Amino acid sequence: MKSVPITAYQETLGMVYFARMLSKIRLYAAGDLREDFHDNIGKGFDGRCVQYLGVDYAQLVEETLKGGTDEELLEWAYAHGRRLSENDLWIWNLYITKVGWNDPSTALLEQRKKESGLEGRDEIQTMLEYFEYDEGRKI
Repeated sequence: MKSVPITAYQETLGMVYFARMLSKIRLYAAGDLREDFHDNIGKGFDGRCVQYLGVDYAQLVEETLKGGTDEELLEWAYAHGRRLSENDLWIWNLYITKVGWNDPSTALLEQRKKESGLEGRDEIQTMLEYFEYDEGRKI
């Protein structure tokens, strides 16, 4: 059975989601990432994350596969893109944790919930909450 990435709520130097993206990179390279993640790797939230940091996804993949901790890789991203201020982190974290809650992504969230058999779960109001249920961390 293939693996799912770590929770999107994991923080790296105060940044939510970055560690999840690295987890997907590592699992995919090892051939251990659940297949339903393959088509979107480097896209969606991954793409938004690297764009916010100002780094190239392919270069981040290359650097990640060399090794290093999540913190070291975020420092690499800061050195090759832009360093996020405390305010930048606050904006990113608020954005990423609220996507799907009364915004243009709500329809996509509802579609994903239906596809996963979670359509009756009103407590799932954001994409990150959906990940938690879909990936078995919450039931």
